[in-house]
Amino acid sequence: MARRSVFARLLLVVVLIAVCSIAATAWLATQLTKASIEREQGRELASDNRIYTALLGYAAAHRDWSEVDGWLDSLVKEHPNRRLVLVTKDGRTVADRGGDGGQLPATAAAVVDPLAVDPVLVPDAPADRIDARVLGPFRTPIAFRDREDTTGSLYCLRLVRREQSRLDCREGDLRFDTAADFAALLDLEELVNACLARRALPPVDLDPDYTPALKQSVVQPPDEPAVAACVTSSRKEQLTPYVAAPALLYLSTPAGPPTTAISLSGNEWQVAGAAAAVLLAAIGVAAVAGARITRPLRALTAAAHHMSAGGDIPPVPVRGQDEIAGLTRAFNTMAANRAQLEQARKALVGDVAHELRTPLSTIRGWLEAAEDGVSALDPALVALLLKEALVLQHVVDDLQDLAVADAGALRLTVEPVPVAAALEQVRAAHEPRATQAGVSVSVAADPSLVVHADAVRLRQVLDNLVANAVRYVPAGGSVTLAAVPDAGHVLIAVADTGPGISEDDLPHVFDRFWRADRSRSRSTGGSGLGLAIVRKLVEAHGGTVDVISTTGVGTTFRVRLPELP
Repeated sequence: MARRSVFARLLLVVVLIAVCSIAATAWLATQLTKASIEREQGRELASDNRIYTALLGYAAAHRDWSEVDGWLDSLVKEHPNRRLVLVTKDGRTVADRGGDGGQLPATAAAVVDPLAVDPVLVPDAPADRIDARVLGPFRTPIAFRDREDTTGSLYCLRLVRREQSRLDCREGDLRFDTAADFAALLDLEELVNACLARRALPPVDLDPDYTPALKQSVVQPPDEPAVAACVTSSRKEQLTPYVAAPALLYLSTPAGPPTTAISLSGNEWQVAGAAAAVLLAAIGVAAVAGARITRPLRALTAAAHHMSAGGDIPPVPVRGQDEIAGLTRAFNTMAANRAQLEQARKALVGDVAHELRTPLSTIRGWLEAAEDGVSALDPALVALLLKEALVLQHVVDDLQDLAVADAGALRLTVEPVPVAAALEQVRAAHEPRATQAGVSVSVAADPSLVVHADAVRLRQVLDNLVANAVRYVPAGGSVTLAAVPDAGHVLIAVADTGPGISEDDLPHVFDRFWRADRSRSRSTGGSGLGLAIVRKLVEAHGGTVDVISTTGVGTTFRVRLPELP
């Protein structure tokens, strides 16, 4: 049913569009809301990261949290929308800034410990998670130290410490920071070797960058993962007295706990109800629009069925200026043309019957008279019967020419044809009859004009036009055959000084079996097919034919044919 009904298909399309629109709108709203939340959370996370990094810097430079109040006050001014609370791991509140002392969040945002930096909050944290700002007993940050000792003092001090010798390492020649760094490094080395000993591994010598000395690595490659683990744990053990104790950092809005994410849970029925309302509205609009669209289509369908049954139909009412209104107008035009063609067909059948009835009746009457002995079958009667048979033959030949032309099966032998010579031949052929009727026939054409045409069919066209002109021009009149060039064509005109054709009759001149004087018969006015044949033959050549006439002055038939290039 849906495949046969335009209304059902239209309704289905609208419903699908509505469903897709609702789904797309819901998805887009969800994505925009999600993106907005993520941006807001991203801004809060960036703010929290700056707070966390600042507090790490304080803890790396101080042994306790006793002086953190000033740092927190500056952070609250920089981030007025955040409440900052520091709590030690034993539950003691170190500081609470930016809020009115409300409930703390259920979980801490981070643990402020410079010896265990959170890599999520500080993506560029060192691999051992020890804040680079923590110096402890060292005086020079690791980024500014030499990778190796090039003075030999570190090696000398290591020997003095391990063998308790009295070598003079000339410590006084070293800068104060370098001497302090070497002393701290040797202390760290003892802690690392103690760690390695507990793992049953040989001791190592460390360079200033906390890696095993290059010479030792060549002689006896150390267990690198174990050494790295011992270096990290030993550094934390060495630096612990120099940094503040780990503290829990709670971050929230000044009004209380952190804002929770927006959720659509619990509103499913509201969303579903809104979607259903939109869908019902779409279905209603589609139903009204579909009814307005299909109503003229149903009227057209009923008219088409009535037409197929052979009945005459009145014009279908046209509503509006849309495509369906255009279809309705086209249908009405088609129906009117069909009615005209049907009327022309009926008229054609009647005209053919009339044209054939007269000569057939004449032949039958004379033959019956001869059979009954009323009339003798003498040469005069035979000549009369032959003349009537020729009349029948001419009608049949004309009908055959029209049938072939209508079917598009007219065969043309196209060749260059000199126009002046063709007109002169036609003049000579019709001159005896014209002279007998007291009509003069003349030719006025440029001898150089040549058309691309079938010579026999062109002669047939000209014969019909000249024969009509001679037939209707009264004695003393004239017929002129002329030809002139016309924009790539040759214009051939057959002009007469006859009575002319009325303005009402001009549109019907080329209709089949049409005669301006209905009282004329085949003997006085021809069959009425000549001009219809002329039009078909000219159109078969790719040309055109028309007529201009003034009552009481004369008529001119003009034929345009392609000129030979």
